[in-house]
Amino acid sequence: MRIPVPRPRSLAGQLFAVQAVLIAAVVAGYALFMYVSDQRQAQDAAGRQATAVARAVADSPSVRAAIRTPHPSAQLQPYALRVMRDTDVDFVTIMDPRGIRWTHPVPSEIGRHFLGNTGRALRGETFTETYTGTLGASVRAVTPVEDDDKRIVGLVSAGIKVEAISERVRGQVTALVGWAAGALALGAVGTYVVNARLRRHTHGMNATELSRMHDYHQAALHAVREGLLMLDGQFRVALINDGGRELLGVAGDVVGSSVADLGLPAPLTGALLSSEPRVDEVHLTADRVLVVNTSPVSGGERRGSVATLRDVTELQSLMGELDSERGFTQALRSQAHEAANRLHTVVSLIELGRAEEAVDFATAELELAQALTDQVVAAVSEPVLAALLLGKTAQANERGVELVVSGDSRLDDGVLPASLSARDLVTILGNLIDNAVDAAQGSTRARVTVTAYATEPTAGAGGAGGELVLKVADTGPGVDGGHTDLVFQRGFSTKPSGPGGRGLGLALVRQAVHRHTGDLSVAGAEGGGAEFVVRLPLRAAVPAARMGGGGA
Repeated sequence: MRIPVPRPRSLAGQLFAVQAVLIAAVVAGYALFMYVSDQRQAQDAAGRQATAVARAVADSPSVRAAIRTPHPSAQLQPYALRVMRDTDVDFVTIMDPRGIRWTHPVPSEIGRHFLGNTGRALRGETFTETYTGTLGASVRAVTPVEDDDKRIVGLVSAGIKVEAISERVRGQVTALVGWAAGALALGAVGTYVVNARLRRHTHGMNATELSRMHDYHQAALHAVREGLLMLDGQFRVALINDGGRELLGVAGDVVGSSVADLGLPAPLTGALLSSEPRVDEVHLTADRVLVVNTSPVSGGERRGSVATLRDVTELQSLMGELDSERGFTQALRSQAHEAANRLHTVVSLIELGRAEEAVDFATAELELAQALTDQVVAAVSEPVLAALLLGKTAQANERGVELVVSGDSRLDDGVLPASLSARDLVTILGNLIDNAVDAAQGSTRARVTVTAYATEPTAGAGGAGGELVLKVADTGPGVDGGHTDLVFQRGFSTKPSGPGGRGLGLALVRQAVHRHTGDLSVAGAEGGGAEFVVRLPLRAAVPAARMGGGGA
């Protein structure tokens, strides 16, 4: 038989128990303190009352006169009883200097010796004490009776029994207990309300469960490679994991900072500040392509939002290469179709007995294809760029656009340093050409002109290094002067958006150029349209024999 193990009390329950005990202890301690304080105050008040009565009796002329008579008790006993009744004290005892009583509440005690201390009174002092006499424990005052010559002719003691004092305190304690019970009940209700709210916020978990959840939470944040960013209702950073810091390129303690102060690109900042959820939006930072998803935190009022960030820089680059390969494949398919048509033409001419015309037709086609290849390779012998230009030429021709490599182009193999990767070259030049073909398509004498060359480094030991210059001009409508900055932002396009979206190509170009500390600009072309110019520094020294001059 399995014995059920009781679940540990929730954190709210534990706090309620602790607070209830603390409140009960505080109230009980305060009640005890008030009881002791009231008891002491009651005794002090009784001492002051007894002292006042004793002094009043000692100063009475009738008492002094009675003391001088042969039988003082005959006059003093009735007087003492009246004083006791009028002043609410339990006894008033008048005695001679030896302590022999002249008055007492119990007549049989008259003539007997006073039980208590009288030494200080015989020295002329008035004092109070707590003493147990014939009536029990009492708080009493003893004072001397002096004649006109300041001689002590008698003593007066007035007192209140401790039992009577306790009776007075009990009435106050009853009220105190009622107040303490009310305070305890009020504290218990307040504690219950507070802990009920705490129970809702902690979902009934105990301290161990909350601690374990916090440990899992921290471990998960550091283990997840995706970026996680949590914002509060004021769009301040409430939490960011290591992946988020890396992807956003932020350093230091940014918790508590506003998103607008992180220095992120404006489109990405706008997405994070939006109150609407964002799903799989592509955004660019200085070095990365990010997919951003945001979701508001539910709970009635605005509590903030959660954003996840995925790095798709490599994926986007591979997709760009795949798109280029698709273009090359389509161009090859078209060229294969054209080659088949030309082959059928040659075969038909041979069958018609026009062998010489067939040879002339085939030779002309070969010379045309070889001339294009020779032109490109002669101008740009860098293999990656040459292959890209040949493929893009075929693609442009299929879309009715002539792609021309400018005669000013001169880029030998081996000029580019290893730091300038082929992938970045394909990203930069391929997107510029695609954008130019899109712009030129449909225009009169549609043409795209590509210029590529490297400049020589400045002479001297401290001279600046050379740079790679890529220019792509088109015969399209050009770029509005007011859009020269916007054209490089993600999402900007003058054409309708397709299924995959538009406006990402030039943004990727700017990102790649920025990564290599280059410069990207756009201006109007000589023959109309737009001309994009990219300048990338060549960090490695370039031999002068392999450099080409010129410019567009």
